[in-house]
Amino acid sequence: MKILVCISHVPDTTSKINFTEGDSQFDKNGVQFVINPNDEFGLTRAMWFKEKQGASVDVVTVGEADVEPTLRKALAIGADNAIRVNTPATDGFQVAKELAKVVEDGKYDLIIAGRESIDYNGGMVPGMLAKLIKANFINTCVGLEIEGDKATATREIDGGKETLSANLPLVIGGQKGLVEESDLKIPNMRGIMMARKKPLNVVDPVNAEAKTEAVKFAKPDPKGEVKLVDADNLDELIDLLHNDAKAI
Repeated sequence: MKILVCISHVPDTTSKINFTEGDSQFDKNGVQFVINPNDEFGLTRAMWFKEKQGASVDVVTVGEADVEPTLRKALAIGADNAIRVNTPATDGFQVAKELAKVVEDGKYDLIIAGRESIDYNGGMVPGMLAKLIKANFINTCVGLEIEGDKATATREIDGGKETLSANLPLVIGGQKGLVEESDLKIPNMRGIMMARKKPLNVVDPVNAEAKTEAVKFAKPDPKGEVKLVDADNLDELIDLLHNDAKAI
């Protein structure tokens, strides 16, 4: 089984975010980038298939040379090969089109992507990718088993979970629950050294046209003042919620 794990190169959530060019561009200076958490759950599940079923695992991202440390980390975790599509990631459709070409060239059986990335939170790429390559698609996936060319997946739905079966090729949008946080792999020294010898292939883009563009970014408004109410003064609390906050 050939598995492709789609990796997003995203800012660490502890980073301080700033914008430049009249708030139209994200300022990368001083920002630490990491593997998108939803993608990391997917990569860890792919490593389980490698260890238990002998699957081969490739990772891919769309971006310029600055994303390569993130791919190297994925290789250090245990992926066999890395692919970088040599173009900036501009929007979900453009990324999906670039990934579709990689999937078609590699003839992958299972494509694991995160449900969404933690930077733009678009949640568009896995579904569009599945449509482009005419593969089955299961989103919000929290469980996955493969037997031959059949997959059994569990996904979150409103109020519970749903178990589905599907034929390969299959695209999943994974998230926390696909593996437990305690199962996430931290690269060790041996993995880091081996990652330096593993292939990191840079491929030309298909130059897919983006359908959207970021016009302006804005930070959330600062938190306003708060009023503290004594726990015993329920009437005052109700009055503030009703007349000041208009919450009730």
